[in-house]
Amino acid sequence: MKRFVVAMVKHETNTFSPVPTPLAAFGRYAGGAGKPGPAYGAAAIAAYRGTATPAGAYIDLAERAGAELAFPIAANATPGGCPEDALIEHAAQCIVEELRKGCDALFLDLHGGMATPGYDDPEGELLARIRKAAPGLPIAVAFDFHTNLSQLTIDNATVITAYRTYPHVDMYQTGERAGRTLMRALAGEIEPRLLWHSLPILSHLNRQTPSRQPMKDIMDRAIAAEAAGTVLNASVLGCFPLADIPFVGMHGIVVVDARRDRGEGQRLLHELMSMAWQRRADFVFEVEPVERSIAHARSLGEGPVLLADHGDVAGSGGSTDVMAVLAEALRQKLTDMCVGPIWDPAAVATMIAAGVGARVELALGGRTDAPAIGLVGAPLPLAGTVRRITDGRFTVTAPMSTGTSQHLGRCAVLDIGQGNEIVISSERHEPFDTGCFTHAGIDPARKRFILIKSRQHFRAGFEPIIRHVVMVSGPGITTSDYSQYPWKRVRRPIYPLDPDTPSNLPALP
Repeated sequence: MKRFVVAMVKHETNTFSPVPTPLAAFGRYAGGAGKPGPAYGAAAIAAYRGTATPAGAYIDLAERAGAELAFPIAANATPGGCPEDALIEHAAQCIVEELRKGCDALFLDLHGGMATPGYDDPEGELLARIRKAAPGLPIAVAFDFHTNLSQLTIDNATVITAYRTYPHVDMYQTGERAGRTLMRALAGEIEPRLLWHSLPILSHLNRQTPSRQPMKDIMDRAIAAEAAGTVLNASVLGCFPLADIPFVGMHGIVVVDARRDRGEGQRLLHELMSMAWQRRADFVFEVEPVERSIAHARSLGEGPVLLADHGDVAGSGGSTDVMAVLAEALRQKLTDMCVGPIWDPAAVATMIAAGVGARVELALGGRTDAPAIGLVGAPLPLAGTVRRITDGRFTVTAPMSTGTSQHLGRCAVLDIGQGNEIVISSERHEPFDTGCFTHAGIDPARKRFILIKSRQHFRAGFEPIIRHVVMVSGPGITTSDYSQYPWKRVRRPIYPLDPDTPSNLPALP
């Protein structure tokens, strides 16, 4: 019987974010129990079996192969500021100790967008430590679409695949792609070799999604090449741009069979990177004033109209307590609106103490400063009725992370009149599933407006129920105005910070 090891270490690090990410924060999705820290062993398997994640795909693969399965650590945290270096020390120790018990293959579910104070490429550091402990071990890695790669990662992995969607509705399939290729290598059918290139493009998150141009044709070409068998795997990575590190960029990675490749992989890589470079100006998102976006939303016809406040997104490291967009929506008298989740544990505690049906006055949100961009928190005074109190738990039914358990901490619903209801949570959360509202008794499909803090992931769960989307460039540490960030360590020159950045396209064979 073969013995497979699966492990997960995931965090998208906004190096400008003031939100701390301690080891205790790495219990995201771990059974929905809200228990601090990672899951281990049987608890990790139970948390991810049957889920639409790379880890879920790896578990299925191991069980289909009749292999013994070990899952030493599942560490996944909501994006925020830099985790501690100790996370990598702890994860490496857990994984290496498991490998020493015997292992035929390692399957990793990593993010690729992490940064710590001591490591610009923590995933590469983790892989290097694993490779040192197990020099010949076959290692498959599934990465997020928002990955920043370095040579250290490339040198220490056998197979790499990445999500092809944003919102990420192909997580499971990405794990399958990595797993299938590694299984073929284990059977002696192929000898994987990685080809990689990084373009100096700091692409905007609002312009990356492969479902639309300018990325669509590029990703479609990679998908077609893999499907045709031209290469074993082909991935294009949009990058996570809110990281002040040297490895930020738009990446292409191709897996070829070293025994049979005659330059097809390098030619494909050149083609993909050339397409991206030619379209670099199209990857820039132009912001507009908040008041103009809200006024546009008011002018639209039948709802629901979804207002996506993308300047303060938990999924990119935001605090989700910047109140400027909600304040403007109320100033312009939007009604019949559901809002949230707004992160404010103190407000939740006040509402719980008051009880359902009580009238309360709150200074909502605005508790987090963002010194990197000179933003000072400004609470929003509100009065309303406590409609519901919940435990903040629900299971995802949307096509992204399907089957995973969400835990928003204790939540409360504040009804401020005119049909406006606000979900306030004790944990930060980017809404990609309507469960963040429906678990609290609110049906967003019946509202005129839905105001959430999200950038693209909302499309996974909300797109089937909405008629219009308005992107709102609210203030916050996930702003799309990159001129606000105090860049110090990012690679230079890089487009668009440096408009005259020269091309560094990969060479043709």
